[in-house]
Amino acid sequence: MNHPSRSIAAHTRAALLGLAAAFGLAGCADVAATLLPTPRPVIVVLSPTPDASLPAGGAAATTMPTPDATTMPTPDATTMPTPDGATAATPAPERILERVRARGRLICGTNAELPGFGLYDPVRDNWTGFDVDFCRAVAAAIFGDATRVEFVALTTSGANERFEAIRSGRVDVLFRNTTWTLGRNVSGLAFGPTTFHDGQTFMVRRDSGINSIDDLAGKTVCVAEGTTSQQNLSDDFAARGIDVTVRLGTDEASLYPAYDAGECDAVTSDSSQLAGKRLQLDEPQQHVILGDRISREPLGPVLPRDDNQWLDVISWTVFATIYAEELRVDQATVAEQAQTATDPRIRRLLGSEGAFGSELGLTNDFALQIIRQVGNYGDIYLRNLGPETPLDLDRGPNKAWNLGGGGVLASPPFR
Repeated sequence: MNHPSRSIAAHTRAALLGLAAAFGLAGCADVAATLLPTPRPVIVVLSPTPDASLPAGGAAATTMPTPDATTMPTPDATTMPTPDGATAATPAPERILERVRARGRLICGTNAELPGFGLYDPVRDNWTGFDVDFCRAVAAAIFGDATRVEFVALTTSGANERFEAIRSGRVDVLFRNTTWTLGRNVSGLAFGPTTFHDGQTFMVRRDSGINSIDDLAGKTVCVAEGTTSQQNLSDDFAARGIDVTVRLGTDEASLYPAYDAGECDAVTSDSSQLAGKRLQLDEPQQHVILGDRISREPLGPVLPRDDNQWLDVISWTVFATIYAEELRVDQATVAEQAQTATDPRIRRLLGSEGAFGSELGLTNDFALQIIRQVGNYGDIYLRNLGPETPLDLDRGPNKAWNLGGGGVLASPPFR
């Protein structure tokens, strides 16, 4: 047991020692203060670029979000400064399908001077051709009326250049014997399914003695400037080691008259274009198209980038014509099959089952309207390019894959 007086003394000594230590530390602190500089705060100023719209000497207050706050706009909206400096969300750009519907007609860019593909008859005010019919197919899909389309004649250069017409919104879609390439795809353009598989070759005079590509060595070849045909000619002949003189035409309107006038020994383009243009020469029978091919040209629709719904509408319009031929549904039989077909594939295609059309933003019978008013792929081909036309182009690879004959056309299933 501790003695009370001793305990008190011990506490007294401890208190005195604590006071002494405190005074000693204070003294050390005084000494340190004389040896070390007083720390100064570091001030970081985050200053935006001065706003020229502010009055001289004015300042704009800015606020920083808390760590858990989000200030990013949603993917469908953009932010624009308002006059008072605040930000307001603006709606996403109007979709092309909505714009077409509001206008009441499709605006389709095409060729006006290529028999079989796109040709305008000013006397009858009538457009005809393979590409023209695909424009009509899109109108049938959207409106149920293939006549609700306005055609715009486009070229490969000049004021009516085809790609600028797409990028500027002058036309909604382009069907004009146009090749799908990587360079074009990444330059603000989107491409739908290939409607015509083609290849580049040459047209020469029957009495020229030119029977193959090798016979073109030392000759003059006409080609349209700025086209894939020009690049293909340069690439292929460099690889073959064949030297030719190239005469550039500013566009198709000048290219073929120059060839017909004898300014070059051969003219080169897609075989389908050569077949159409041959009909417009002074003496078509005096010209032949070589069987050689120096490229593969997948031709199809072109449309603006970044509108997936519009790409779907264009793509499934094309696919509907191909799938209908795969299933042997054509313009002559589609009305009856819409009433009597038991094949679920046909019923889905024609809108008797499922709701695929409405999910695209169309009616469920959009494919029925396309086939009834314009036809399936085979109907469109035969009407414009088949054996009963002046072109009489063999279908070659442009046949349904499941019907044999080396065709490569195929549609994803409607399911």
